[in-house]
Amino acid sequence: MSVVSDRLHRVRQNGLVSTTFPRTRRSRRGYDVEQVEEFLEDARRAYATPPGEPVGVSAESIRHTAFSLRRGGYSANHVDAALERLEDAFATREREQAMLIDGEESWYAQARQIAQEIVDRLSRPPLHRFARTGILTDGYDLREVDSFANRLLKYFEDKLVMTVDEVRTIAFRPRKHGYREAQVDLLLDSAIKVMQAVR
Repeated sequence: MSVVSDRLHRVRQNGLVSTTFPRTRRSRRGYDVEQVEEFLEDARRAYATPPGEPVGVSAESIRHTAFSLRRGGYSANHVDAALERLEDAFATREREQAMLIDGEESWYAQARQIAQEIVDRLSRPPLHRFARTGILTDGYDLREVDSFANRLLKYFEDKLVMTVDEVRTIAFRPRKHGYREAQVDLLLDSAIKVMQAVR
């Protein structure tokens, strides 16, 4: 539990702790302190929950966590870095629990199936890998997505070196008639799950 405790154990039982993360200047916006602290407390409880019992926090939910911006809030860079470590810790825990319940062979079989679905999608011709938005609606820039998709395909097929953080932090510029964001984001989420499953 050492990875999680780096941040979670600095939350006091009786209220907010202003030193959990560095604060921005009063003139600049950072993450809402109360929201961050409440999330960390929820994550601490979830991580301490015995295996098999329902929890409200998962690696996937951490990946999609967002906080409001407030002047003088927590430094976004520091919080984001901590969230990435938390996500990895929860992913490792979830993998270990799934292996205990379903067996290691089943776990890796599921990861291989998801990986094959990703490869099938990324093997489509450039500019046709995902559905497009309308001509007046923003989506992800096609060429930027396809460029990253080519790298991701090489990771799965040719063992190109790529880290989870590269996939987790990739950002694409908006473009009219671009790729539908939801489809691209879903594939990236699936890629992260596979990468976390096999490392």
